[in-house]
Amino acid sequence: MSVQVTKVRTWQYTAGAATAGLALTAVVVTAAGPWDSSGQRTAERDRAAALEHTGGADHDRDSGTTEAAPEPAPSAASVLTGLGGAGSTVKSAPTGPALADVLGPLLKDAALGSSRAAEVVDIATGKRLYGTGGGTALTPASTTKIATAVAALSAMGADHRLTTRADLEPDTQELVLVGGGDPTLTARKDAEGSASLRDLATKAAEALKKDGVRKVTLSYDTTLYAGSGIHPIGADNANLAPVSALMADEGRTDDSTSGTAVRAENPAQDAARKFAGFLEEAGIKTTSPGPSKATDRGKTLAEVSSPPLSALVERMLTNSDNDIAEALARQTAVAAKVRADFAGGGEAIRAQLKKLELPVSGASFKDGSGLNREDRLTADLLTALLVKAGDPAHPELRPVLTGLPVAGFTGTLSTRYTNGAAGVVRAKTGTLTGVNTLAGTVVDQGGRLLAFAFLASDTTSKDAAQSALDRTATALAACGCR
Repeated sequence: MSVQVTKVRTWQYTAGAATAGLALTAVVVTAAGPWDSSGQRTAERDRAAALEHTGGADHDRDSGTTEAAPEPAPSAASVLTGLGGAGSTVKSAPTGPALADVLGPLLKDAALGSSRAAEVVDIATGKRLYGTGGGTALTPASTTKIATAVAALSAMGADHRLTTRADLEPDTQELVLVGGGDPTLTARKDAEGSASLRDLATKAAEALKKDGVRKVTLSYDTTLYAGSGIHPIGADNANLAPVSALMADEGRTDDSTSGTAVRAENPAQDAARKFAGFLEEAGIKTTSPGPSKATDRGKTLAEVSSPPLSALVERMLTNSDNDIAEALARQTAVAAKVRADFAGGGEAIRAQLKKLELPVSGASFKDGSGLNREDRLTADLLTALLVKAGDPAHPELRPVLTGLPVAGFTGTLSTRYTNGAAGVVRAKTGTLTGVNTLAGTVVDQGGRLLAFAFLASDTTSKDAAQSALDRTATALAACGCR
């Protein structure tokens, strides 16, 4: 047994192992599509070109958030060698005892609290390489979103879109704005690829004027979802808007697109009022909007659809977007034909994961975002989710891997690992008071793509716990461990 932990500089991680990571990830997620010969998705390539980057893909976030942030990682070579293929330099998977020698002492750091669990799995084979407390259910925080993503993609497919429409009731001249559960519907002038509330109003106004209608009774329909939209953490919460089937810009009252923000108290009413204003601009007078329900007799005048579910999942994971997460939990409930509330969403997620034959023993989903402290997941389940996302038999799950934040570059990891395994670790973070988690993928020094999950509870310092988790993931990336 040979344990080799190589101290590698950030630029060496970025230019060396990150390239191997891009190559391996391209092999694993080839079916995510659309892909070009460099292993990058076409959309990422186009964005990189637009931003005049020289390499690497940036999931719509500015990588240069700190002076120490690394430059974009170089893209993989145009011709990629498959795992185990001729000419492959990928070594065999690390051994359990060697991983234990490296990870064991790091996981004993007092900063990780009194309850902790860890697991490392080889993605190519699904074999567990290392584990401690892997079957113990702990509070997962935002790593819950990995489970939400897998369940939603499995239930609806990567190409599924969420549609918002405007229906006209023929007898009453009531125009109903029908929410389809798209939290990314935007009222901003530049929709940036999202469904546009302005466009919906323009199309509806054109249809109304064509029929000689210049004034309507305006209402809105949020009945796709059930129950209270207020998360158990409370209504006055900058992390999440009240969950509603109709909202614009996640109910944000500022120009932000991610992170915390003051939210509208009634996102559906707020969106309907903005829709009324756009109709007025287009020459259609309206009443003050109120809640209603569209009927089967209504005629759909116009509709707009979200980006595909694959894109919503990536945005959710990269930015740890709670609004999208709760929407996808309810959409999974709708697909399963169960009550689309917090409880129904959790029930649907668990049922969908069970269908995939994932180890759901001990798992409990009280929401889709991980904000609920009563959520419970195991390290076994988190790594199994990541392995399933890389399974060639499930190409619809690839966005779970491609949406993970890239250390030192994107999303919630953009300011972390600037002096560590930047570009090599891709992981979903999780943070609540006293809870710190990290789950994702890493390319080790042998070029092997590994899935890992680290969960810590009863921590006393968020920063100290995050640093301990980052050191552990960095050690995994630097370890020869054979």
